[in-house]
Amino acid sequence: MSSGKYLASYLGNVPYDLALKLQQELVRARMGGGIPDVLLLLQHPPVFTVGRFRGEEDIAVSPELLAQQGLAVFHTNRGGGVTYHGPGQLVGYPIVSLKEGRLGVRQYIWRLEEVVVNTLLRLGIHGHRVRGYPGVWVGDRKVCSIGIRVERCVTMHGFALNVNNDLTNFEYIRPCGLRSEVMTSLRELSGEAIEVTAVVAGLVRSFAEVFGLKYEPGDKLCLATLDVLNG
Repeated sequence: MSSGKYLASYLGNVPYDLALKLQQELVRARMGGGIPDVLLLLQHPPVFTVGRFRGEEDIAVSPELLAQQGLAVFHTNRGGGVTYHGPGQLVGYPIVSLKEGRLGVRQYIWRLEEVVVNTLLRLGIHGHRVRGYPGVWVGDRKVCSIGIRVERCVTMHGFALNVNNDLTNFEYIRPCGLRSEVMTSLRELSGEAIEVTAVVAGLVRSFAEVFGLKYEPGDKLCLATLDVLNG
């Protein structure tokens, strides 16, 4: 299905394992041509996720301490190292056909970064790339991390934009091999308490502009899938 449109849904706070199942359902549907490209936007309860090939070595504290703090560790199938997800962070999972979009993996990651850079510009914040570290930076601080997986030319996983989340949990890890102090948030950068929901509309527009697609609400599709998975 190549329609020049994409579906987007903001799902609120969704447990990591459920969001992963939802992505897998949508990837299968996208491979079969039953749906157009999809952008899932959500938040997660506190969780550390470890990449497919590395990341365990960058957890800087014991499993016992993490358990005491109620912080789960989830091994996943994306690229990249270990990172933290939690409330106040806007996570984006694009389910995109690279074949239909005529994109290579590097081009796709560049576009994801561009989506975030443009979203920050709408808020008066100037972001940029740093060679060798996928994501978006402001000055010498990282505000957005990127880690993806591609299966039969369809993407899953994506980006995590720190909006107003508590950054102290990054102190338990070396996020993507970096010092924890390098991580920042829109709240720190702007000095204002920006709500996650206030960023969604601008990001949806930026995604449409960068990928050359027309946005259509995808709530019915995604929420129906969630109902099936909760089933």
